[in-house]
Amino acid sequence: MNSSTALRRGANLLCKEAVAPRCAFRCYRQSAPPKTSTSTPLRPSENVSSTIRPSRQSLPAKRYASTTTATTTAPTSALNLPKWLEENSHLLKPPINNHCIYNDDITVMIVGGPNARTDYHINNTTEFFYQYRGSMLLKIVSPSLSTNPDLSPSEVQFHDVPIREGELYVLPPNTPHNPIRFANTVGIVLEQPRPGDSMDKLRWYCRSKGCEGRIVYEESFHCTDLGTQIKEAVQRVGKDEELRRCKSCGEVVEMVPKGVVQP
Repeated sequence: MNSSTALRRGANLLCKEAVAPRCAFRCYRQSAPPKTSTSTPLRPSENVSSTIRPSRQSLPAKRYASTTTATTTAPTSALNLPKWLEENSHLLKPPINNHCIYNDDITVMIVGGPNARTDYHINNTTEFFYQYRGSMLLKIVSPSLSTNPDLSPSEVQFHDVPIREGELYVLPPNTPHNPIRFANTVGIVLEQPRPGDSMDKLRWYCRSKGCEGRIVYEESFHCTDLGTQIKEAVQRVGKDEELRRCKSCGEVVEMVPKGVVQP
């Protein structure tokens, strides 16, 4: 094989790798109807507060530019993550510590720590977790039990999934999950846009002895912007003790996890 042929083959391989993640998500969503507008109308459920508002956040134009047309223009430069963190770490604020850097065909968030949340998020699309710096703990409820809110507390199974630096984890759809992040850690989370009729949920469980696993409060909403909607809901519920009071034992669910050890 001569050198020019080798170079051409190498370039082709790099191109295939560069587009592979995007193609994977397109294949996953190929049965969905084609996008005809730049945004999806908000369809809140009866439990959603009017304070939850959809919005869009992205990197400044000088760092990363994208369009929402049918044919997305490829950015002309890659994101330098260490440099972005150096300049924008102030954007990673509690209680969620996330910042959305891309929100079009796929949602990409940078998430720091420590966070302050005890809610379990449920959505009907797959989530991808990658730990860039340090480790995190992902608390989940057994997926086979997650779709039935009428389970007795004894049937709810909680699991801890450690995700260490350099590790990735793919969370199946409809799995209640509570990401616990620690100081001086950074992770990347990728999510898919929600179908038009889908509803995300935030759920708080009682963890007191004898009542562990009972649903204390649950809220549903159509998710259009992960960068703001979850944060606003968690902050609002955190200010209302009665929403977090278990109707069986009277215990109030804490908003900051306690006794969690970093893996």
